[in-house]
Amino acid sequence: MRLLSEFRRRGLGGNDMSMDKKEIKGFIESGKAVLGIEFGSTRIKAVLVGEDNAPIASGSHDWENDYVDGIWTYSLDKNHVGLLECYRRHVEDVKPQYGVGIKRLGAMGFSAMMHGYMAFDKNDTLLVPFRTWRNTITEQASNELTELFSYHIPQRWSIAHLYQAILNKETHVKDVTFFTTLAGYIHWQLTGQKVLGVGEASGMFPIDIETGDFNERMIGQFDEKTASCGFDWKLRDIMPKVLTAGDNAGKLTEAGAKFIDPSGELEAGIPFCPPEGDAGTGMAATNSVAVRTGNVSAGTSVFGMIVLEKELKKVHEEIDLVTTPDGHLVAMAHCNNCTSDLNAWVNVFKEFAESFGMEVDMNKLFGTLYNKALEGDKDCGGLLAYNYFSGEHIVGMEEGRPLFVRTANAKFNLANFMRVNLFASLGVLKTGLDILFKEEGVQVDEILGHGGLFKTKGVGQKILAAAINTPVSVMETAGEGGAWGIALLASYMIHREDGETLDTFLNRAVFAGEKGSRMEPDAADVAGFDAFIERYSKGLPIERAAIDFLK
Repeated sequence: MRLLSEFRRRGLGGNDMSMDKKEIKGFIESGKAVLGIEFGSTRIKAVLVGEDNAPIASGSHDWENDYVDGIWTYSLDKNHVGLLECYRRHVEDVKPQYGVGIKRLGAMGFSAMMHGYMAFDKNDTLLVPFRTWRNTITEQASNELTELFSYHIPQRWSIAHLYQAILNKETHVKDVTFFTTLAGYIHWQLTGQKVLGVGEASGMFPIDIETGDFNERMIGQFDEKTASCGFDWKLRDIMPKVLTAGDNAGKLTEAGAKFIDPSGELEAGIPFCPPEGDAGTGMAATNSVAVRTGNVSAGTSVFGMIVLEKELKKVHEEIDLVTTPDGHLVAMAHCNNCTSDLNAWVNVFKEFAESFGMEVDMNKLFGTLYNKALEGDKDCGGLLAYNYFSGEHIVGMEEGRPLFVRTANAKFNLANFMRVNLFASLGVLKTGLDILFKEEGVQVDEILGHGGLFKTKGVGQKILAAAINTPVSVMETAGEGGAWGIALLASYMIHREDGETLDTFLNRAVFAGEKGSRMEPDAADVAGFDAFIERYSKGLPIERAAIDFLK
C-alpha cells in the first residue's frame, strides 16, 4: 500500500483534503468507485480510485511471458488466472481497510501491453497462440506494408502479424473472423463488445486523425493487395470498432462478472471505458495528452511518446505514429528491451546475499544498487552493455543476446557496472528520440517518466534527463501509472463535464496543483551519456556477432 499512502499524503486528485476511511467506505458501498486493471508484461495491476481520483486500494499478480516454438506468448489460461488473482487481491486490500466488499462500481477499464496478434474463428476459438509485441518475426510484412501505405508499419503491429501469416501461407488465416489485441480480448470477455480505444487501435492499424477511425484508404490498399488469396473476409470485417476516450464501451455482462469474480459478489451492469494500451494509459497517468507534452514509460520495454503539433516531415522506420486516447497524433520511439537485463543482474546480487544467509529486501536492494550508479564515472568508465533479451528493430537486431563487454583498461567497479546497465536500458530509446529532436525539430516542454525504472527516487529520472538532454518530471505514481491511467480514463467517461476534453479533465480533476518532481539535465551527465552512446553505436557489431554465433 505504499502507492496509496503516498497519494493520501500528497493529496493527489485535485482536492485540498483527501477522503478519510469513513468517506471511502461510503463511496465504495454506494457503487461509485472506479476500477482500472492493466496487463503489463511482468505484472497485472489493479487500482481502485475514489471520488478525488486518487487510489484507495490496489492489487497485483506477477507473471512472465513464455517462449514457445520461437514465439513470445501468454496462454489464455495464464491470462484468466492472472486476472482472477489480481482482482481477488485488490478486493482483499479493500475489505480489511474499509470493512466492505466490492459489489458495484461506477465504471471499469482494462488496459494491456500494446500491439500483438490474437486471431479467432467463427466459434470464438483462438486460432494460434497469442503473439505479443515482443516478437520480431514480421520483418517482411513490416517492410512491404510500409512501402504499400507510405506509412511506417512496425513489426509489433497487429496488421504486420496478420500479413506475415498471409506471406507464410499459414492455414489459420482463412478462418479468421476477428483479430484484436490483449486489451481488446479481455474487454470482449467481460462485455461482449469487440472494440478498442483509438490509442490502442493505432498500434494495430494506422488511424485517420481526421475521422478517428482506421484509415480507409489503407484498408482498401490491403484488401487489394490480398485479393488474390481468396479469403472470405475483408479487413474491415475482422477488425474491432474504434472508440475515443469518453465513449461508453459496453457494460459488464453476467458472464463477464463471473469471469472476473467467480464468488458472485460483483454485480453485472458496470459501464466500461474503451480498452487502451499501456502507451495510452501512461499518457493519462502522467498528464501527457496535450500537444508539446511527452512521456517515457520504462519497464520491461521502454517507449517515449511526444504529442505532435504537426505531422513529421518524412517516414522514419524507427518512429511509430500512434495517438493519444482522445485521438491526437503521437510520435513514439518504442524499444523492446529496458529493465529485464537490469532485473536479472539485481537477482544475481540477491542470490549472492542469500548465499551468505542474508534476508534480502528487494526494494532496498534495487535502491542501493541504483544509487550506486550515481557514484560512477560519467561515461561509465569505458564499460559497454546491451540489454537485448529480444530483438530491437531500431538498431536492426532481429534477435537479442544480453551482453556485458569491457576492455582490460576499463574502470570495472560496481558503480560503473550499474551505471552502464542503466545507460544501456535507454540506449535504443535515445537513438529514436534523437531522430525526433535533432532531425525533425520536434518541440517538447517537458518529459514525464513513469514505470519501474523510476521507482528509485532520482536515479532513473537523472539518467533519462542526461540521455535526452531534456527536463524530466516524475509523479509519485511513477511506478504504477498504467492501472491508474486506465482508471482515470474510466473516471473521465462518467465524470467529465459537457464538452470537457481529456486534458482539461486531467488538469481539473486529477492533477490540479501537482507538478511532480522535476529534474533538469546535468551538463556533465549529458556529455557522459553522449560518450557512452558513441561507444554503444560503434559496438553494435559485437551484438550482431553474438546473435550470429551464440545460438
